[in-house]
Amino acid sequence: MEQWITEFMESYGYFGILLLIAIENLFPPIPSEVILTFGGFMTTTSELTIFGVVLAATLGSVIGAILLYGIGRVLSAERLEAIVERYGAILRLKPEDIRKADAWFDRYGPWAVFFGRLVPLVRSLISIPAGSSGMRFTPFLALTTAGSLIWNTALVSVGAAVGASWDSIVHYMDLYSNIVYALLALGGIAFLVWFVRNRVLKGRR
Repeated sequence: MEQWITEFMESYGYFGILLLIAIENLFPPIPSEVILTFGGFMTTTSELTIFGVVLAATLGSVIGAILLYGIGRVLSAERLEAIVERYGAILRLKPEDIRKADAWFDRYGPWAVFFGRLVPLVRSLISIPAGSSGMRFTPFLALTTAGSLIWNTALVSVGAAVGASWDSIVHYMDLYSNIVYALLALGGIAFLVWFVRNRVLKGRR
């Protein structure tokens, strides 16, 4: 996939970067680290500029985030509650669980959206709960743009700085991503254990 990505970027320049980053938001297995660091390297071998690559990447990030936000709006908290009311016994969920999650996002959502843009995998998926919780579009757009701009600027700048060694940065970013994935998996398991135990204890009362 890495070779295909770099060839696509070499062929289509800024538009290729914008399109790939937008797709990366919708399909996280496409590595933004490769797109951004190679884009930075391209600024040393072509007419592309750091500003232009960052701008194209950020526009792509925002477009992808808006599409996922729209999906979240369709899957509103009210619709999720209706699904839980119907299938809650199977999922071991209650409508109040959805309401609690929605209340949490209402309180911490802006921070989650901003910092989530700096975390692999989360940076894409965070847009869905933002939409389903009913987070206002203007702050969502502003925080998504700010977080994306930081992430994109950092990786493009590093790619431009290391030049032909850009792929070595991808290796370190892969390590960072793997650590994040492991922490997310452990967090998910811990939450699942806590959730099930909490349900069992309530059932015994």
